[in-house]
Amino acid sequence: MENNNIATQEASGSSIKDYIKIIRNNLFPVILITSISLVVAIIYAITATNIYESTTTLKISKPMGGVLESPLMSATGLNGFTDDRFISTEMEILKSYSIRSNVARALIDTFYTKKKSGDFYLIFDHTLFKDNHDGKLLDVDAIAELLSDKSSKVSIDQKKGVDLVDITVSSPSPYEASLIANCYASEYLKENLLINRGQLTSVKEFLDEQSNQKQKDLNSSEEALSKYQSENGIISLDAQSQSLITQMASLEAQRDGVKIDFVTSNKILSQLKDELKQQDPKIAEYLQSQASQSYYQALQDEVAKIEVNKDVAVASRREKGENSPLIKDYDSKINELKEKLSSKLNLIKSGIFSSSPDIIKDLTEKILDAEIKAHASTLQLNELNGIINNYEKDFNKLPKTSIEYARLERTREADEKLFSLLEEKHQEAQINELSQPGNVIVIDNGRVSPLPSKPNRILIIILGFVLGAGMSLGFVFIKNYFNNTIKTPEDVQSRNINVLAWIPFIEGMKINGNKDHEFIVAKKPDSIPSEAFKALRTRVQYSKVGQDPLKTILVTSSTPGEGKTLISANLAGTFAQLGKKTLIIDTDLRKPRAHTLFGVTKHPGLVDYLFNEAKLEEIIRPTELNNLSLITSGTIPPNPSEILASKKMRDFIEVLKKEYEIIVFDSAPVIAVTDSEILSSMVDATILVVSADITEFEVMEKSVEMLKQSSASFVGTVLNNFSYKGGYGSYYKYYYYYAGSDNNNGHKKPHSRQPDLSKQKN
Repeated sequence: MENNNIATQEASGSSIKDYIKIIRNNLFPVILITSISLVVAIIYAITATNIYESTTTLKISKPMGGVLESPLMSATGLNGFTDDRFISTEMEILKSYSIRSNVARALIDTFYTKKKSGDFYLIFDHTLFKDNHDGKLLDVDAIAELLSDKSSKVSIDQKKGVDLVDITVSSPSPYEASLIANCYASEYLKENLLINRGQLTSVKEFLDEQSNQKQKDLNSSEEALSKYQSENGIISLDAQSQSLITQMASLEAQRDGVKIDFVTSNKILSQLKDELKQQDPKIAEYLQSQASQSYYQALQDEVAKIEVNKDVAVASRREKGENSPLIKDYDSKINELKEKLSSKLNLIKSGIFSSSPDIIKDLTEKILDAEIKAHASTLQLNELNGIINNYEKDFNKLPKTSIEYARLERTREADEKLFSLLEEKHQEAQINELSQPGNVIVIDNGRVSPLPSKPNRILIIILGFVLGAGMSLGFVFIKNYFNNTIKTPEDVQSRNINVLAWIPFIEGMKINGNKDHEFIVAKKPDSIPSEAFKALRTRVQYSKVGQDPLKTILVTSSTPGEGKTLISANLAGTFAQLGKKTLIIDTDLRKPRAHTLFGVTKHPGLVDYLFNEAKLEEIIRPTELNNLSLITSGTIPPNPSEILASKKMRDFIEVLKKEYEIIVFDSAPVIAVTDSEILSSMVDATILVVSADITEFEVMEKSVEMLKQSSASFVGTVLNNFSYKGGYGSYYKYYYYYAGSDNNNGHKKPHSRQPDLSKQKN
């Protein structure tokens, strides 16, 4: 188990190291992209417009009714908080076009009143003018659209867990942000008050209409009585007749009042039922079926009869005051029946309220109350009509000389009592309407913010840096993922291909080469690349242990531009530095470069010798290194492959092997032509040069396959232009540790130049 954990940790560590290598190999694009993103973020943070926010906080609760009404049920839920569905409905009202258009009109009115355009920004059109002083004032519809959710200028949100709603407005003008937030609250308060007073206003207007009509009826009845008296003289009635007239007038006034109550109750009931149907049609049908039950109606009938009998007893003036035994008996029976009726109503409520939201419970309670009032009004109306009919019989028995006068007096007195009753109810309805407080309270008004809330410049800069770093790393990793080129020695080894050495990138190299830097083993023998070439020399020497010493080495590459000439020259130079008599031959007969690297002329050369146009001693040239000679390509022939495959070429190699200890062939790319395949069968060892970030995996594998098929001389690859800093920095550390040691004093110090090792043996 421990071994598995260790293996997992090592794999993870290796993966992290690989990522670090990738980043270090691509520091320039990482720094560039991150810097650009950071600069853009800084510019945006500096030039961004200041945005100010202002918030108005509202507390929204369920409607409680006017001061003259007792609440039928609690305005809050079981936990003391308003139903979330109710809050959501109110928030939609806040977002409605009606509220937004009213806010827009208020803003325009305030602008014309204040006449300071510098305090406004959102209500102007900035399409053509950036300065709000020159902008065009928007119309109501445009401002209303600007204040919608789509524009993100206004946000309306409920605070979590409480009945508070925040109206937050953002604007470049702090005054405008505060003004819009407060206008929103003001317009919503007005709308909310109109909605809450809707039923009360409807009842008041109906009673006002009825009161005006009865006033006209009273005036007409008084005028008719006065006219009758002026034409027939004053007629006196006995006490019994006067009492009968008074009782009938009272009953008729009471009956007409019940009619008005009936109409009022039905108007309210109709509105409530329509609202309940919109919320839940099934509960509306259930209430209708329960209200029509015979037991439920029988209780209401009995209550109505007793209440009418009580009213008749009071109207007849036989019973004086509430302490009368008969009145007490009536009250006792009424209370008993009402308790039974209340018990029945509670059963109906329990069936509805068990799983209904608060808004349904509230509507149901009101509907039941209105149903009782409407049904009771109907029953009372029927009872009163029956009693009045009985009194009508006694009234018709009055003497004919006084019956017309009695009828007019009865009408006048009934109109007077009904008008007084209507006036009382109208005043009560008016007070009740004005006392309806609404269900919204402004907890906190929007204030003019002294400091901008946006933009957060420090955060923008930090995000710009983080975003830039993220994009740069993403770019690097994606590039690395899709980059099919070799980057590290491990990439080569992962294809089961031997890596003899890796040569670091030589600083100062140009695209077309520079002999002062290319032949580095001669120019800077103590440099890191020179040490890498010495390591290559050692590994090539021992690449075929147990066989005859290697004398002929072919250096080729997959494609042009991978550095095979540089590797050939420096590898040959390291052998020369060992004191071995070394020869480098440029066998790239198509695009030779060895003569350029060593700074000599191309003619005469190998081809000239093979065509008998030059002698051997004429084509062999010395170099700046002792023990190192050079044969250039010479004249470029039309048939390089045939020349290299010729018997004369083989004989030429055998002659040179007798003269030199090491012969290095710089050959053409193996993928392009067959020259390298031909030569590989003639040499002791073949080396394939691959270049970091240039050579593709498929090309390398194909080249190795071709060389192995041609002969058994292939010994491995050399990774050129490898970046030590990208993940092999420890090589630098160890190199400078040893190369910079001062053995005399025991102190370590770096040296720009090391002793020439050309005469030392490895």
